[in-house]
Amino acid sequence: MKKLKAVWQLMRLEHGVMIFIAILIGALVSLGGGFPSVKNLILVFCTALFLEASTFALNDYYDLEIDKRNKRLDRPLVRGDLKPKTALLIFGILFPLGIICSFFVNLTCFVIALVTAFFAVFYDTCLKKIKVVGNFYIAYTMAIPFVFGGVSVFDGFVLSFAVNPAIYVIACIAFLAGSGREIMKDVQDYVGDSVKGVKSFPRYIGSRWSNIVAGLFFLLAVVLSFLPFFMRVFDVYFLNYYYLFLVLLCDSMLISTSFHLMFKKKPYLGFYRRFSLIAIFIGLIAFLAGVFIHT
Repeated sequence: MKKLKAVWQLMRLEHGVMIFIAILIGALVSLGGGFPSVKNLILVFCTALFLEASTFALNDYYDLEIDKRNKRLDRPLVRGDLKPKTALLIFGILFPLGIICSFFVNLTCFVIALVTAFFAVFYDTCLKKIKVVGNFYIAYTMAIPFVFGGVSVFDGFVLSFAVNPAIYVIACIAFLAGSGREIMKDVQDYVGDSVKGVKSFPRYIGSRWSNIVAGLFFLLAVVLSFLPFFMRVFDVYFLNYYYLFLVLLCDSMLISTSFHLMFKKKPYLGFYRRFSLIAIFIGLIAFLAGVFIHT
């Protein structure tokens, strides 16, 4: 049981579930409330799960020394519950499987998966010491599943203008919230990162200003979250009070996080990292509920 828990933590499978929900939202919005085929659902789920799990495993392999310095006991390799070669084995098996699954969805999904996977490996192996750039790559990985889901319901190659514009706004919200969370993590990991010479936001503008910037990203995400409710072009979300109720819950949590980061000299970063993740998950549920329940 301990090994299974360690493997789950290494692969961050809860993130895989959230990514799949994001892909499902993109697909449902593209179909205007219709449901994608079971075959497509299975393929996009496997693509998301395999690529997410494999790149997280590779991430922990390359981050082992930094994580030890930062005392990241939430990481199974740091605790010694799994060997580093196990992480490499998981990557070697699941990474190609994820790419293969995307190929059987459509050509656009294959290209998106291939490009994203390439940057994932590049991030794990090279970009770790340039976190100012790496942060936005991670935020991109939180945004691209919506677009991936949006194009997964088409056959062949899909041009960007064929996708419902609501998907791009949702992706943008995810990108902003993801950027905020990653900058928070930079501040949290600053001591260990400094030893390794990592170029992160705190190194250039200090921890205080980094927290303020993270808070501003969260506030921008909150502002954008109201567009689907007030603009008719967003179809199922327009004046949808079920969506509004859930998104207000998400927004209140992100605003609380933002104010804490911006006005507290020593914010509780560990707590608010988890708190903001819950908020983002509620935001996902808001977009999912908005597709199924119309006012």
